[in-house]
Amino acid sequence: MRLLAAIVALAVFTGLMALGTWQIERRTWKLALIERVTRQLQAQPVDPPAGIDPRRDEYRRLRLTGTFLDDRETLVQASTELGGGFWVLTPLRLVDGRVVLVNRGFVPPERREPAARGERAAAPGAGTTVTFVGLLRPSEPGGGFLRRNDPSAGRWHSRDVVAIARARGLGDVLPYFVDAEATAAERAQPQLMADADRIWPAAGLTVIRFNNHHLVYALTWYGLALMVALAAAYLGREWWREGRPAQRAGRDAPASRPDRP
Repeated sequence: MRLLAAIVALAVFTGLMALGTWQIERRTWKLALIERVTRQLQAQPVDPPAGIDPRRDEYRRLRLTGTFLDDRETLVQASTELGGGFWVLTPLRLVDGRVVLVNRGFVPPERREPAARGERAAAPGAGTTVTFVGLLRPSEPGGGFLRRNDPSAGRWHSRDVVAIARARGLGDVLPYFVDAEATAAERAQPQLMADADRIWPAAGLTVIRFNNHHLVYALTWYGLALMVALAAAYLGREWWREGRPAQRAGRDAPASRPDRP
């Protein structure tokens, strides 16, 4: 029984130490990610690449020049700091002929129709060539287990580039979408501005936030491992003490004498 308890304690201690070490490794990875993304957000925008490595290119700033295909926009359900509503994804035909989906920003439900959005500084008339900067974002396939995209009904829960391109008859598109950055006029808008006075769609709402609690988790796992080690040491000492009286009794017992004839 004691041997089994010792094996279990050793297994638990080893597992807790492994979890703590894994969190340290995760912290190292997270710090490198934060540094990379921060560096990319501060870099000068580049031309849109043909392909991407999501681990390297996400949040890279791109400069795009082309023409919006407004008649093929897609509304994707969204929840933002401005409330619930939709992302407005519009194909952009670049000057070199390639097509990329652009998330032009957020609109509340009452602004989902283009006619209800009012004057949009970021959206000139149809056929107008525009140049703007945005952040590269990987495609979001699927839509989740309980919130799957339904192209036939026009219900979209994720920004699935391939599925949207297929539903809108866009053919081959670049394998990512771009979150449009807010213009200077949009950045100057107060957070609590009335909807009627705001520029729609509201761009620049990309959430870039990385939780980094790995050190706390690591210390927690290491602390639990230390508690297991201390508990095992305490029980080991008690078991050793329980065995000592029997050992002393065996040493102190008088030696038996052989019977004399």
